[in-house]
Amino acid sequence: MKWDPAKYVQFGDYRDRPYFDLTARVHADAPRRVVDLGCGPGNLTATLAERWPMAEVTGLDSSAEMLAQSVVHTRQLPNLSFDLADIAGWTPPAETDVVVTNAALQWVPGHREMLAGWLAALKPGAWFALQVPGNFNSPSHTLMRGLAESAEWAGRLAGVLRHDDVVGEPDDYLNIMLDAGCDADAWETTYFQLLPGRNPVLEWVRGTGLRPVLAALSAGEASDFEAEYSARLAEAYPTGPHGTVFPFRRVFAVARKRQ
Repeated sequence: MKWDPAKYVQFGDYRDRPYFDLTARVHADAPRRVVDLGCGPGNLTATLAERWPMAEVTGLDSSAEMLAQSVVHTRQLPNLSFDLADIAGWTPPAETDVVVTNAALQWVPGHREMLAGWLAALKPGAWFALQVPGNFNSPSHTLMRGLAESAEWAGRLAGVLRHDDVVGEPDDYLNIMLDAGCDADAWETTYFQLLPGRNPVLEWVRGTGLRPVLAALSAGEASDFEAEYSARLAEAYPTGPHGTVFPFRRVFAVARKRQ
């Protein structure tokens, strides 16, 4: 599946806010090794390099298209680097002090079992912070799945959209972290985002959740699917006098390995 970095950052202010709410809960004073799993185009990873200028900060992502946008940040920050890598095959190096992963683990089947292994591998005092979407039961996703499972589209889109057990609830991640010998904090936030423009929720999901559908269809089929999906979204998210309100639920968890 290819990613479109320009489309992904189209709603940058809204997409970035959970990252800063997450990393604000990481109270590492002087980490030496920081890793951002699923770093995307690297603009947010760069803020970690700025926050901890003495740390070696590395962003990992499986999308070459996303990482192509990261070069501008490495030119400005000598302590920042990026690698093309699959999260599922990653193991924390022994010297890792902080791991951040933002809106990435939902793409990794079995990530909760992996999380337990990552936490076990971290040294005492290390931090792990994660954020995943919690909106798989919102209309933006249920309408997409319903259309994909309809008689017209099921033959081409069967199995494309994962939704059962894709992410956990806050208490799921909290318990994994506590079981791994960490002090932990877990919470959820729903951001009521006011989106401008015509049918902006469609524009939003084009950057993330709709990507697997678009990748599985031809250009003509994708256009037909989007037309019907767009009509359903317009009913579910009507435009008001100030714009379109889009509730955006996120799940957060932060752990620090006990000394």
